[in-house]
Amino acid sequence: MPSFDIVSEVDMHEVNNALDQSNREVGTRFDFKGIDASFELTNDSDISVSAESDFQIQQMLEMLRGKMVKRGIDIKSLKEGDVQLVGKKASMIVVVQQGIESEIARKIVKAIKEAKLKVQTAIQGEKLRVTGKKRDDLQQVIALLKESSFGVPLQYENFRD
Repeated sequence: MPSFDIVSEVDMHEVNNALDQSNREVGTRFDFKGIDASFELTNDSDISVSAESDFQIQQMLEMLRGKMVKRGIDIKSLKEGDVQLVGKKASMIVVVQQGIESEIARKIVKAIKEAKLKVQTAIQGEKLRVTGKKRDDLQQVIALLKESSFGVPLQYENFRD
C-alpha cells in the first residue's frame, strides 16, 4: 500500500549558519556599535537573543528572520518567548520547534477525515503516517495540507508505492 510521512523538521545546521551570519551583521551594523548584543544556540534547539533593550532585540529578531528565510528555513517554526529585562540587559529565548505536537497532529487528522479521502492517518510520535490504496489519494492529501495552515511548516517524506 502506498504511504508517506508528514513531518515538521528544521535543518539545525542551516539554523546555525543563519545565527553566525546574524552575529556577524550585529557586529558590523552602526546602530549596534559598542553594544553587547548576540545570538547563541542553547539546548540544541533554543536560540538566546541578548541586547541592551527590548527595541534592539526586536531589530535582531527581524535580522534573524531575514537570514533564516534566505537559507530556506520556514520562520513558522520559531516560537518567541517574552523579553526579560535584568538590569541593563534584555534577553529572549526563541524555541525552534521540531516535530508535530499532538494537538496539531489531531487537527491534521481531523482535516484529512473531513475531506473524506480514502486514506488512513496514524499519529506516530512526532510525525504522521498516511496510507491509502491509490497514489492519487495520497497526492490529494498533500495538496489539501499545502492549502491549509496549521501554524507549523510541514514536509512530506518517505513516499512509498
